[in-house]
Amino acid sequence: MEFVDTRKLQLQQQLQQQPQPQEQHFHVLAVDDSVIDRKLLERLLRGSSCKVTCVDSGDKALKYLGLVDDLHDTTSSTSLDSSSSPPPQPLQEEGMKVNLIMTDYCMPGMSGYDLLKRVKGSSWKDVPVVIMSSENVPSRISMCLEGGAEEFLLKPLQLSDLDKLQSYFVKSLENSCEKESVNSSIDSENDNVIINISNHNHNSNSVSKRKAISAESHQERSRTKMKELAVV
Repeated sequence: MEFVDTRKLQLQQQLQQQPQPQEQHFHVLAVDDSVIDRKLLERLLRGSSCKVTCVDSGDKALKYLGLVDDLHDTTSSTSLDSSSSPPPQPLQEEGMKVNLIMTDYCMPGMSGYDLLKRVKGSSWKDVPVVIMSSENVPSRISMCLEGGAEEFLLKPLQLSDLDKLQSYFVKSLENSCEKESVNSSIDSENDNVIINISNHNHNSNSVSKRKAISAESHQERSRTKMKELAVV
């Protein structure tokens, strides 16, 4: 006769009932004024289990990152799907994070290098930025790399190019985890400070009340003694 360990069965049931952690996807912001290149990049990244948000200009990328309040785009969009689908909502509304920014170099209005400088001078400075271009210009490549770009990739992109980006995905994820840990520690410290202040105020109020009661009792006893002396 085979005996069944009820404790093991209960443990297995508890493990099965626990919610499984959701698979975390790297979020890539793709910036390119070319519809064809944008679709190709989106397909390559989605094939690597990445979440992709596409915009067709540097101005829209800044707006999506929350670095500009209003978008004044006087140039006509070259995107074929912009009329059929709503523009991506800013991160403040979606509550999401960007792990990597990939931008074309040659774009009307704001170039990829200008976008790079704006990002590196903002709160998104720790997010890796990759520049893409169909022109192999050494001076341009050096300028972008010296300006803070992690990579300079030549178009058309290949699957092998995505292998170069894996280390930047990990780096960005580690930075996000460190920020969350620091923020949670700060929140915990603030909560402790608030609790201590509240306890201190409560204790001070209790002491003040006791002093007031003691003073009132002393005055009452003094009045009683004065009345007794007056009677005598």
